[in-house]
Amino acid sequence: MSDVHERIGSSFESFLEAEGRLEEATQTAIKRVLARQVAQLMDEQRLSKAEMARRMQTSRAQLDRFLDPENDAVTLQTMQKAARAVGRRLRLELA
Repeated sequence: MSDVHERIGSSFESFLEAEGRLEEATQTAIKRVLARQVAQLMDEQRLSKAEMARRMQTSRAQLDRFLDPENDAVTLQTMQKAARAVGRRLRLELA
């Protein structure tokens, strides 16, 4: 019980770190945000999934996996292709 009391008032990030899940949660969040941004740009540009897949030089199934918020298994290459296909550049940085 004292472990729980030590965490009261701590940040959610601290909790995830203590549980050993911070890296996983961060990766999931980044992928979901990126997929949401790409989907929004597709809507704004009126790009169909078929056209988007063609621009990415990939299959429609691969695009669906990228856009699926529950699928975290996306490569950096796929992220770059998606960004280019909507006229953007993927930017990564160490913080």
